[in-house]
Amino acid sequence: MTFDRFVGIAIVLMTWIAVAGGAAALDAAEARHLLLRTGFGATPAEARRLMPLTRAQAIDATLAGVRREAVTPPPAFMAEPHPDWPAHWRGKDEERKSVFNRARDREAAALKAWWWQEIVATPSPFTERMVLFWHGHFTSSMDKVRAPDYLFRQNALFRAHGLGSFRTLLHAIARDPAMVRYLDSSNNRKAGPNENFARELLELFTLGEGHYAEADIKAAARAFAGWHNDELAGVFRLNTREVDDGEKTFLGRTGRLSGADVIDILLEQPALGAFVVRRLWREFVGGAPDEREADRLARIFRDGDYAIAPLMRAMLAAPAFWDSRQRASLAKSPVELLAGAIRQVAPEFNDMPVLVDYAKRMRQDLFNPPNVRGWPGGDAWISTETLLVRREALARLASGIPADRALSPEATSLLLAAPPLVATATAGTGRAQIEALLFDPAYQVK
Repeated sequence: MTFDRFVGIAIVLMTWIAVAGGAAALDAAEARHLLLRTGFGATPAEARRLMPLTRAQAIDATLAGVRREAVTPPPAFMAEPHPDWPAHWRGKDEERKSVFNRARDREAAALKAWWWQEIVATPSPFTERMVLFWHGHFTSSMDKVRAPDYLFRQNALFRAHGLGSFRTLLHAIARDPAMVRYLDSSNNRKAGPNENFARELLELFTLGEGHYAEADIKAAARAFAGWHNDELAGVFRLNTREVDDGEKTFLGRTGRLSGADVIDILLEQPALGAFVVRRLWREFVGGAPDEREADRLARIFRDGDYAIAPLMRAMLAAPAFWDSRQRASLAKSPVELLAGAIRQVAPEFNDMPVLVDYAKRMRQDLFNPPNVRGWPGGDAWISTETLLVRREALARLASGIPADRALSPEATSLLLAAPPLVATATAGTGRAQIEALLFDPAYQVK
């Protein structure tokens, strides 16, 4: 039995149980809201799969469809040997260095186009939303890393563990070759600790400001000394000559602590669960949860040994998520805007480099977050400049739609998160009607 068939049978069974038990099924607005927040737009087929289900069952169905691998074949360069970075760095021949750099630029362009293709084609939009979230949380950028194969593998790491164990993901990201390069871990040596990774690990990845001291950063940096890459082989490798095995005190614990010990100590801190909960809440619900709700979700997270799926199930089931005031309250990111338009009304569009360019102009260049804090998101997506680019990009997508394409009433109702703000948005027929809907301000929100 295929996985998709298994999910389909499970949904049928859940539907029967819901009907038998008298539980309320989702209405169209609720299905649209869940699909907008966990995916890229809402299509009639997706809504029809959810609408017979209760809220809890719809959330379970969304989680059941999560994938651990991409459906799009890897970029061609991933079949090639890992580039000889040490020879490149040592080289004196400027022409050869230029050829090497141009090859990496072509690979970077292919990698971005590959992920866009996966976002558009995936049967599990929630999977790619989680990959995108972790990419903005555990940031690494092409501009700094310069190794597309490293970033492809980091992207695969987020897909494999995006709804698995945060404990596993945190340990893995500390050994991830892209992260090692991005935060200069290869420069972290026993005689001269580099604090970049340790600082961001505490401030941006796990605890947040106010839950540690400078001395903890210094101790953590010492613990991660020697966590380097083998740049010839293209893998993480512990450089035993640079390991600092001396005694350290980190967050009140003293001993000959290693980097793995530091991560385990971080996972014992109550502040970690609350920090991750608030980041996820801002992305999928909006704003900040009240303290009681944040504590409840953080407790679920900790009690489940940092399993991400149960946390997301509880968050999506929270009354605040379903509150009608939450609907149409968040600005779509450029990726959500463009991928949603393709999945909803322009499935024939396949020029991924065009999407790369438009998203970059809208300040969301995949594999290139602006800094280690990732994309600010929220209202920061909208400015006078980006609004013009958004309209231009949607016009480009709409131009390829057949002139006589008609949207069903069902598809039309799913396209906007709120009633159209321009009276003429639902007027006309065919491509003209679709374009008017895409241009309506209500299409910019979710």
